[in-house]
Amino acid sequence: MPKMPSFQYLWISLSMLLSSQLFAQPVSNHGNKFEQITDLLPDPNNYRNIDGAPGPQYWQQRCDYDIDCTLDVNNQQLSGSELVTYYNQSPQTLRYLWLQLDENQHAANNPNQVFDPTKIRANMSESQMQGLDPANGKDKFGCKIQEVADANGKTLQYTINQTMMRIELPEPLKPGSSFSFRIKWSYFLVDRIKISDIASNSATNLARGGYEYFPEDDNYLFTITQWYPRLCAYSDFAGWQNKQFTGRAEFALTFGNFLVKMNLPTDYVVASTGQCLNYATLLTPAQYARWQQAQQSKEPIEIVTLEEARKNEKAKRATDLKTWIYKAENVRDFAWGASRKFVWDALANTTEEGKKVMCMSYYGKEAYPIYRRFSTKAIQHTINTYSKYTIPFPYPTAISVEAANGMEYPMICFNPGRAEADGTYDEETKIDAVSTIIHEVGHNYFPMIINSDERQWSWFDEGFNSFVQFVAEREMDNNYQPWFGPAHQIVDYMKLPKDQLEPIMTNSDNIVDFFANAYRKPATALNILRETVMGRELFDYAFKEYCRRWAFKHPTPGDFFRTMEDASGVDLDWFWRGWFYTTDAVDISLDSINYYRVDLDNNPQRQEISESIKAEKPFIDINKIHNKQAGKVPLIERDTTLKDFYTTYRPWETADSVQEIKTYLYDQTYSKEEKANRFGNKHYYELQFSNKGGLVMPIILEWTFADGTTQVDRIPAEIWRKNENQFKKVFVKDKMVKAVRLDPYRETADIDESNNNWPVKQVPTRFQVFKANRVEVGLNPMQKSKKKVRP
Repeated sequence: MPKMPSFQYLWISLSMLLSSQLFAQPVSNHGNKFEQITDLLPDPNNYRNIDGAPGPQYWQQRCDYDIDCTLDVNNQQLSGSELVTYYNQSPQTLRYLWLQLDENQHAANNPNQVFDPTKIRANMSESQMQGLDPANGKDKFGCKIQEVADANGKTLQYTINQTMMRIELPEPLKPGSSFSFRIKWSYFLVDRIKISDIASNSATNLARGGYEYFPEDDNYLFTITQWYPRLCAYSDFAGWQNKQFTGRAEFALTFGNFLVKMNLPTDYVVASTGQCLNYATLLTPAQYARWQQAQQSKEPIEIVTLEEARKNEKAKRATDLKTWIYKAENVRDFAWGASRKFVWDALANTTEEGKKVMCMSYYGKEAYPIYRRFSTKAIQHTINTYSKYTIPFPYPTAISVEAANGMEYPMICFNPGRAEADGTYDEETKIDAVSTIIHEVGHNYFPMIINSDERQWSWFDEGFNSFVQFVAEREMDNNYQPWFGPAHQIVDYMKLPKDQLEPIMTNSDNIVDFFANAYRKPATALNILRETVMGRELFDYAFKEYCRRWAFKHPTPGDFFRTMEDASGVDLDWFWRGWFYTTDAVDISLDSINYYRVDLDNNPQRQEISESIKAEKPFIDINKIHNKQAGKVPLIERDTTLKDFYTTYRPWETADSVQEIKTYLYDQTYSKEEKANRFGNKHYYELQFSNKGGLVMPIILEWTFADGTTQVDRIPAEIWRKNENQFKKVFVKDKMVKAVRLDPYRETADIDESNNNWPVKQVPTRFQVFKANRVEVGLNPMQKSKKKVRP
């Protein structure tokens, strides 16, 4: 090939640098990652708009309940009668009604007793042995229907199919009409601690309600949940949601009003959904005076004191009954708890809108060291934080009951958090209690107010709630160790083999790794969307608009996806497709880097430069940075009573290894004087990236310069839209670069960080060394210490 004239050679070279290498990427793979997801979403209609809002003809049903029940604490049996009024607000004429009999999940003849695989292990525990024959001993369990009649007492025909009951209407129920009927029923409560132990390795048959027995003081703690025959949801997108309740996929319910009378022994204390209408006749004069005092208190006041609770649980059991009467409006469900062991404390929280919410906790002496200090204030912080990012908390009460497990209902939830017998507790127990309280109280929003169909989409409430939980935890304590939220915490799941993964949109009953898929992954996705893809301002506005649109309504995932785009002006279809509909992972590789300079002397040459640097930068939490930039002062800094030993205990360190970089320097020619003015101080770095994991994501680069300073560049995910496999990008810098790091804040959930650095950084596989051969099992992965603190 003949040698080209110098000016022609340099013109071509500069053209390649400033044109081809900057802009012209070969289109070798134009896939569907950036195509719209209209093929995955239901078509909009008059009930649901194309923008994600309820349509002009949106409708939903209503169902009111008047319930009178009696708890036989000696035989652990609950019986009741209810008057149900169902309002047909749909455009359809109904010929029958479907109700849920959730307690039938525990019946011996229910198919869910046998449809989970089982196996023999070399070592079997008692609960695992019972799990091999889960129906054994359950003959008495299940809901017994004694009568179904209309409001005038005329018998109605009904059919029970496992956990569902169909009632035949005496005549078709036309749009705009209502129908009232009565049901009498009873069932034996299960030992929920024993049942949950048996079902701990199973996807089904978990016990959310029932009783816990305390043999040391011969007392019970009852959690009454999914307890009354209740209407299935009937919607425009699913019709009757009468998919069987197996114990895994939770609930789809109808809003309505409740009046509930609960008859119990006089020595029992009740915590319940709604507002109690007769405290004055139930409490002692001293307790009622403390209740009145709590109406104005900013600190928790014990209505039933620890001393009173200890005395009550030791006294002879009462045989007389008293009636607790509660009323709740515009709720989708109703639950309650009762025990002779309860301490009860309360404070009055005033929202920004001036609404008073009574934050209350109920707990036995076993949980007193943790709950007296943290529970009610955690409730208060939760509803205040969620109100800020969704809608103002609409209900008059928010309750946390310590019951050794976690489960949620309108205005009330059940949580763990017991100390040791000597009153001490460790960090894991404290974090588990506070995190669960925040999570379960947060469920008041998802799905109790923004009323999604849990039977289809567990992530649609669990994932949303877990995301806002993470925000609330960081606004309580910026150093809080969360269960989920930060992107790097989902890497262990997303790097699994494909045959062990499933899309977020998987039906609730079919999910294998339920915690990872319904909680962790969607919470992480929303956090990435907020912090990295959209930014807080756009995300928060759109998310709040979604909550405003769908409060006290029945949204679908499509309504959420469309609202987020409509309210933000950001095309997110690539994000929904990748994160929610596939099992792709993020693994973006920084494959190579070339370094160029413009030749000011018209002498083409090429240099290779080798530099060794040491990077000792610890992991920087992007959420902490944004919280500080926003001027957020964590609750723990404003209320020092929440601080204990673990607030400042930080026994972990991080350090990066020595890195080596190789860059290439190219000199190019141009008009000498103009070239010196325009390009003399510029450094050109051509980086090549490849997409090894499948998920397209923004490119975040941290540059470390020769003078020790750093700079971060952010390239939106659209850089991948014409080639989803690889691309090159030239960056122009005013200083010499010594190192480049991809995803420096670990905010994209990249599953392989070994290919994120230039020079290549060796990431060692780490192992632990112990002084003694002792293994502790079952510890939370966030646990840092087993030291105990005495309150």
